[in-house]
Amino acid sequence: MIIDFHTHVFPSFFRDQRSRLFPKEPAFEALYRHESARLVGVDTLLSIMDEEGVQRSVIFGFPWEEVEHYRRHNDYILEACAKYPSRMTGFCTFSLDSPGAVKEAERCLESGLAGVGELAVYGRGLSPQVIEALGGVMDLCASCDAPVLLHTNEPVGHDYPGKAPMTLREIYEFVKAYPSNRIVLAHWGGGLPFFCLMKKEVADVLRNVWFDTAASPYLYKAQIYRFAGELVGYEKVLFGSDYPLIRPRRYFREMASAGLSREHMEQITGLNAAKLLRLGD
Repeated sequence: MIIDFHTHVFPSFFRDQRSRLFPKEPAFEALYRHESARLVGVDTLLSIMDEEGVQRSVIFGFPWEEVEHYRRHNDYILEACAKYPSRMTGFCTFSLDSPGAVKEAERCLESGLAGVGELAVYGRGLSPQVIEALGGVMDLCASCDAPVLLHTNEPVGHDYPGKAPMTLREIYEFVKAYPSNRIVLAHWGGGLPFFCLMKKEVADVLRNVWFDTAASPYLYKAQIYRFAGELVGYEKVLFGSDYPLIRPRRYFREMASAGLSREHMEQITGLNAAKLLRLGD
């Protein structure tokens, strides 16, 4: 089974009036200001999954500031998972600044969603205040054994929409703060896997952390699949396309070109996600 662990879907409410949302949603404007930044619904995603041989996708929305927006979007994720239970696994998300974050996470998890994410702070880093503010949501997810997917990005290199000014120390401190949580760091954890070469502490701190491949073709050479797999363990790497940003087939080509064995490709493209999501056989 191929499982895409990182996809974004939007109901028509957001797709049809994106520019009207910009004044109250600056992060959304930063990422989706241009029409070339695609917004797709569940039906489009399903068609692409069928074309690319993907059996299941983890779907989520956007970390909206407005309560009405994130509740509407999370409801859409719930409806999609109820309609396509064998194809969709849903996560809920919201702004980390929302005072109703814990209540919303509890509502969604009790209603059947499998985790929380993609949580993100765009335009700023993971300051100690942000990490502390996540405490309620992280405690809830730990008690439910629900995975948390966090947006991270590399602190060097070219700029692009959505690249937050975060540091590797901030990402590391976030993980250290919540050792009881199962955490997925998007976009290769901003480069954190490379520090597993250190002899002390790091490997233990990252024991409950997985890394997804979202946007990898835009960021890294194909060798990253082999290097990261050897450093953190192939069992800790999750295929995520960030669709509609990139189609799955591009990742599959890069994995093959990196010289990954069939066993390791099967782990990355599905087996690891199935275990993390408790999907059984």
